[in-house]
Amino acid sequence: MEVRVRFAPSPTGHLHIGGIRTALFNWLFARHHKGKFILRIEDTDRKRSTKESIADILESMKWLGLEWDEGPYLQMDRLKIYKKYGDKLLEEGKAYLCYCTPEELEERRRKGAYKYDGRCRNLTEKEKEEYIAQGKKPALRLKSPSTGKTILKDLIRGKIEFENKLLDDFVLLKSDDVPTYNFACIIDDVLMKVTHVIRGEDHLSNTPRQILVYEALGFDLPEFAHLPMILGSDHTPLSKRHGAVAVCQYREMGYLPRALINYLALLGWGTHESKQLFTQEELIERFSLEHVSKNPAVFDPKKLEWMNGHYLKETDPEEITNLVIDYLKKKQLLPEEISPEKRRWIERIVRVVGERLKYIGQIINYAEFFFIKEVTFDKKAKDKFLRKEIKPFLKEVKGRLSELEQFKEKGIEKIIREELEAFKLKPKIGAQAIRVALTGQIISPPLFETIELLGKERTIERLKKVL
Repeated sequence: MEVRVRFAPSPTGHLHIGGIRTALFNWLFARHHKGKFILRIEDTDRKRSTKESIADILESMKWLGLEWDEGPYLQMDRLKIYKKYGDKLLEEGKAYLCYCTPEELEERRRKGAYKYDGRCRNLTEKEKEEYIAQGKKPALRLKSPSTGKTILKDLIRGKIEFENKLLDDFVLLKSDDVPTYNFACIIDDVLMKVTHVIRGEDHLSNTPRQILVYEALGFDLPEFAHLPMILGSDHTPLSKRHGAVAVCQYREMGYLPRALINYLALLGWGTHESKQLFTQEELIERFSLEHVSKNPAVFDPKKLEWMNGHYLKETDPEEITNLVIDYLKKKQLLPEEISPEKRRWIERIVRVVGERLKYIGQIINYAEFFFIKEVTFDKKAKDKFLRKEIKPFLKEVKGRLSELEQFKEKGIEKIIREELEAFKLKPKIGAQAIRVALTGQIISPPLFETIELLGKERTIERLKKVL
């Protein structure tokens, strides 16, 4: 039997970390078993689904290298298929038409009804004709059993039983013939020959309803596996309050795809030896649902940052320079066209920033002052180091640097050290004052090389302005 799995996001916003973790686990499972990975866009929520969200899903998955074998299928292109199977259930007496309006249903919920009461289940033909005469368009509901249990054998959670009396006659097709999630995904999974449904545990409550649809249509069940939730640092479901949660945000910040893939693979899965760093090939070779935990996984941005920093250290310097240039262009800190000389200058900046970079976006933290005309001063740094008593020292440094013909690191260092000694200033006072004057902050790459890279003109200009 060929393994076939699917990732089926709703295009109602940016692709979430939780969603891409689900996609990754499906992709790894398919690749491990040499099966097929299907992409399906569940766009039946017409009010919230957007073309922009579909584009974001596709771009994010391509960026991470999660290429699909089939699709993307769009559910709104398949409405006739769902109608065909809905009509089949209606003809076989396994479903019925419901004429209750959304307003009527909402009113009953306000009065305490927690599930549909089945009042349209046994309508007479006369009652149906009256509703039709009133212009009411019916929805299609499944006749759910009111006794017994629906049993799920989950590959991660084991056997789970659901009391049928707690389920209602849920809607399959809405009055406009658009299917509900619990109906469309079953028809699609069957027709796409999906063998394993691997998804987040937030879908666990949908599963008994979906099993009832499988049974009503006479279809064999796939294997189910419900992945653990991803929590934030406060052990609540991961959300915007925990920081970046969309894949595109990590792409914009300059994270490497291989680092994000490696980290997401460890959210709920692991190996016996507690290995942390995996190549893509190793992940494919080792991945199995047997090693997926039942317990929630905690998303740790600092660990992801560490892991990305590790991968950056292993990345070719030329590639890092390319990523930095692309990032700075998007931030409008560089023009579109870069001369060979300017590129060599940027390469040097990347080199002096060195291992400080944990992700590409941090180039702003450590080196933005190289690319802007005027620096913004950190207030605490300014108040502490740019005091009146330091003015004579800075003035003398400016004067001597302006006379320096070969504006290179060694000559710059010689002048600053001589002036520190002449003014009897400790480097942590005098050198820091120069650093703040030139960069606006107390942290920068090595000072003397920084000054050389800034260049004579901008160095003198910034010292002059500070004075």
